[in-house]
Amino acid sequence: MTYSIVARAGDAFGVAVASRFLAVGAVVPAAEVATGAIATQSYANVAYRPQGLTLLRTGVAAADVVAGLTAADPDRDRRQLGVVGPTGPGATFTGAGCHDWAGGEAGDGWAIQGNLLAGPQVVTAMRDAWLASDPQTPLAHRLLAALRAGDAAGGDRRGRQSAALLVVAPGQGYGGSDTQVDLRVDDHPDPVTELGRLLDLHDLLFAPSTSRSELTGAVAEEVRDLLTRLGHAPEDESVRALDAALADWAAGQNLEERVTPGMIDLRVLAHLRACAEEG
Repeated sequence: MTYSIVARAGDAFGVAVASRFLAVGAVVPAAEVATGAIATQSYANVAYRPQGLTLLRTGVAAADVVAGLTAADPDRDRRQLGVVGPTGPGATFTGAGCHDWAGGEAGDGWAIQGNLLAGPQVVTAMRDAWLASDPQTPLAHRLLAALRAGDAAGGDRRGRQSAALLVVAPGQGYGGSDTQVDLRVDDHPDPVTELGRLLDLHDLLFAPSTSRSELTGAVAEEVRDLLTRLGHAPEDESVRALDAALADWAAGQNLEERVTPGMIDLRVLAHLRACAEEG
């Protein structure tokens, strides 16, 4: 009923999943900093999540976590599971009673699995997309690329309904938390595409700033004009007043994480232009 990828990149762990199932993100993924990530699906045993993370936390390898969880489960033939730990290869399990097509693949730091799929090409496409992705690209985007590839290859043969993306990394989330990305599309006709839109929005609001311009010269004049058009005119011509007006507007857009006195983030500038264009 579901296809997913669990993976590790540096000190980040994540899960991306899609399904013809309501709110799949509430059931399948689990991840913990310095520990690993888990996807439980196909008549999902949600106890696998805390139990699996506990085993990973004590240093048990991914394959042994899978073996331990499924050995103790009388319904293991109906289960599907993917696990990745801090080191070594990921592991995947597909019970003999899972609905066709069902299966998975695993490699160094990743595992991909799915059931009730259009065919094995879904897992193959996800694997190829993961292996082709740039290791320097943020993990959330690499996971989404794999999920998109699976969707394009046919995905869940019953159709589309929900998708989710969970990434943890030490101190990389909002306010210094470890939850870097936690996005869910619970009920949508094209959930993977919608998940991509949400990730783009998440990047705008919360991703670290990579490019800024000084609020001087022509840039300062443009920003002052745009803010004025949007009803946030600076009190005077000073840099202090421009900083204050920009911060006030940015707070209303939930962009306060990207505000630096005397500078403007270029993604914020692009958003400011778009808002002024919309009126």
